[in-house]
This record gives sequence, structure tokens and C-alpha cells, in this order.
Amino acid sequence: MIAFQALRPAPRAAADVAAVPYDVVTTDEARGLASAHPLSFLHTSRAEIDLPAGTDPYSELVYETARHNFSRLRQQAPLVVDEHPSAYVYRLQMGEHVQTGVAACFSVDEYDRDVIKKHEKTRRDKEDDRTRHMIEIKAQTGPVFLTYLASKAVDDTVARVTTGAPLYDFQAPDGVRHTVWRASDSERNALVAAFEAIPYLYIADGHHRAASAARARQALKSAGDGTSQAADAFLAVAFPHDQVSILPYNRVIKDLSGRRPGELLEALRRTHRAEPGPAMPVQKGEVAMLLAGHWYTVTLNPHPDPRSPIDGLDVSALQDQILGPLLNIGDPRVDKRIDFLGGARGTEGLERAVGSGAGAVAFSLYPVSVSDLMAISDAGDIMPPKSTWFEPKLRDGLLIHEI
Repeated sequence: MIAFQALRPAPRAAADVAAVPYDVVTTDEARGLASAHPLSFLHTSRAEIDLPAGTDPYSELVYETARHNFSRLRQQAPLVVDEHPSAYVYRLQMGEHVQTGVAACFSVDEYDRDVIKKHEKTRRDKEDDRTRHMIEIKAQTGPVFLTYLASKAVDDTVARVTTGAPLYDFQAPDGVRHTVWRASDSERNALVAAFEAIPYLYIADGHHRAASAARARQALKSAGDGTSQAADAFLAVAFPHDQVSILPYNRVIKDLSGRRPGELLEALRRTHRAEPGPAMPVQKGEVAMLLAGHWYTVTLNPHPDPRSPIDGLDVSALQDQILGPLLNIGDPRVDKRIDFLGGARGTEGLERAVGSGAGAVAFSLYPVSVSDLMAISDAGDIMPPKSTWFEPKLRDGLLIHEI
């Protein structure tokens, strides 16, 4: 963990600046969220919203607009730079769920050496976009979401920090409360020491941000940019594993691959137990299927010869036992017949998709556990695509790391 001098909104502007992560909304959704909010960080993170409809979001003009909007935001919010390097505590509260993490910078070298572990493949085009964005505005603006095995030393220091007055405390339009404190010098030093005793960190969400930070660092060094030392670290918030909430990433299949609903159910029941049930599975090893207006609980078969933690995931069993053999879904990363709905949208989203005819069958999954995520990362494996959805989300623009 590395202390840094955050660039951040003046407290009165924090709620207006803070924005949803750039990659959880479409251009139209971002435009709608930011249209009446001139300070919204979406004007920087998704600058195409201020250009004519249909503008290529990866065009030169978009990155130039991002730089211009970022400069304007610094003046209008205003954004201020903390006088001394510090660490921050960032609490998210969504309903009854509360998670409190440490916001700071973390080593790109440790990311490259897999001391900070990954579980997801990244796409080159998405890396290209955020790398260019970071270089253009010379800042990392969206924190990576890390997790780690809970540490009493970290917990105790975080508890001390949160007894003070917060820098920010507001409820976002989605109902999530965001509270940020700045650690004192002694608390910062205690956090640095506590994190030195933690052997590994794990990327929960934000693989593209982390990969792009590593690429931006390399690009700046290659260009001989004198500011590149700051780029040796990337912005993140690290949460203890026992506070992290993972929701399922559900599946919608657009057609039944030539079968009628009754034929699919009959074929499924030749190999699996499938009985009427609720819209959400109640335990690991079960998946809920929505077919022809009815929900079924399908019991997945255990893997006959598990060689990897991935073999024990419900999402793997669903793909191998049902989506592949019965619905002819090959590689879900590229197959156009499958859509994914993050768990935050609930089973109502699946019902709307099937009810509208956009999908023919949908599957609601039991969520992956944090221990599953860590085991797969420890094994050096890659999660199946769209396996995890983390909620609540950190907001962009509250804490910025200039590079």
C-alpha cells in the first residue's frame, strides 16, 4: 500500500462529481445520468456524451474532450490536491450491507509479478481505451476494487480512522451511501505497516483499470515522461474478504436451438432433476431456469473428476451440462445468442427479457463465493466469463491519482 496526494472534489461538490464507473453504463445511459449534472465525472470518463450522437467513443476527439472536460472540472468543482500523501477509508452502505475499505495506491510491479492476483482475462480494445484515457488526462480516476484476507491490524486502524469526521458523506441516486475519511499521519503509517504483512491482494473488480495502469506506466516511461514515477502505482480500494458481497451474473439465451420449451425440459430431465421452484437458487449446486413463464430448480451434477477450482463452479457446470450440449452455446465470450445480466438487476430483469421475447430461456445462478475467487486466483486460473457481479460499486471521481 502506498500513500498518495489525492486530487479530489471540494466537499460541497463531492456528490455532484461522483459518478458510476465508466464501464457499467452505455453511452446513452451515461448521457442520461449526466445531462442535468455539469459536474458529473461522466463528462470526463465518458466524454463522448458531450459530442454528437454516433461519435466513435474511441476517436481522437473523445480523448481530447475528456482532457478538456477534466481541466474544466478542476476549476468548476473545484478539485483540490491534498497537501501531504495520505491514505483514505472508503465505506459503502447499501441497505443493511456495509463494507469499509482502504483507498490508496498499490504497486504496479506487484501487479506484474502476481502478488496482486487476477482471475479474469482482459480485452485489448478496452485496455487500449483506458490506457489512452489515463495518458491523455494524466490521471487514474476510477479505483480498482481489491480484496484480501481480513487482517485485525487493518481492521483496528480502519476503526480508529472512522471515529473522525469524514471528508465526504452522501447518498447517491441509487441509494448507496458513500463515506470517505482521510487517515492521520500515524494512522496512515499503521495502515502501510499492516498491509506489508498481507501476502497477497486479489482483484475483485477492475481488471481492465489495473491492466491499463500497467500499460500507461510503460508508455510514459518509454516516452521519457518525468511524471512516470507516480505511474508506478495504481489507484484502488482494498476491502477485507469477509465484507465483500458478490452477486450472481445471470444468463439469457435468445433461442432454444430449434427445440420447443417442452422438448428442452424433457431433454434436460433425462440428465438432471428439474422441478418447479423459486426464481433464485437457494444453495450452491442449483440453478433456477425460467422457461415458458415458469421457474424450475435444476440440480447440477457434480464434476466427475475436478482438476481445478473452476470445475466446482456452478457457472462452469451450467455451461458444460446445459448451455453447451442442450442449447449449443459454444464460447460464451463471443456467442451472440447469450446475454448476461448482473445480479443487481435481479430476476425481474430475466423475467422482462423472456417476457418480451428478447430471450427464450433464462438462468439465475447462486453467487460465486469470495473463497472460490481466491482459490482460482491462487491457482493461476481464469474465471469463466461473467461469473461475478460486485455490488455496491465504488464511484469515479472522488479520489484521483495524478500520474
